Amino acid sequence: MAPKYKLTYFNLRARGELSRLILAAGGVPFEDYRIERPAWAELKPNTPMGQMPLLEVDGQVVCQSGAIARYLARETGLGGKSSWEEAQVDMFVCGVDDLITVFCDAFFAPDEATKEERTKALGPYVTKFLGNYEKLSGSDGHLVGSSLTYADLAFFVGMHDVLKHSAGALEKYPKLAKVVESVKENKGVAAYIAERPESDI
Repeated sequence: MAPKYKLTYFNLRARGELSRLILAAGGVPFEDYRIERPAWAELKPNTPMGQMPLLEVDGQVVCQSGAIARYLARETGLGGKSSWEEAQVDMFVCGVDDLITVFCDAFFAPDEATKEERTKALGPYVTKFLGNYEKLSGSDGHLVGSSLTYADLAFFVGMHDVLKHSAGALEKYPKLAKVVESVKENKGVAAYIAERPESDI
């Protein structure tokens, strides 16, 4: 019998979206349990580390977004086809995680002055990030190897807000533009995106 998956997180993309996309791309049914902040106060004391997202697999629970994503990538065959590919995939995923941290720091800034300062710094950071990823990316629509990995999905997550605010952001980065299109063409991802709730970040 196939395992039953339940992913618990806020109604945000942020730290939960990569795992949702891995499951969707892998064609794995899962319960996408989204909670509002008031409910988190009640749930938090009963979690392993007082953090989300949480992944429940047949009653067993694990936290930490990176651990969850790597586990799901292995289970769905999206982690890379060799140990070296796995290392390359994780390299790209960790870089996207850094990018998401910068976005979140700006979005959740404690005051307007800090938010303006951090938002202004996003431009140079994103430009450097895209230059590095274009240089390192494969040329056939995937960051690593010749088929979809969770590195491609992570990049897709990271680009959501960039492309939302600047649709032509990848015009100078043709290999990365192909990665985004490859992810969009995955039937599971497309179906998930068509139905997912709207969220701010």
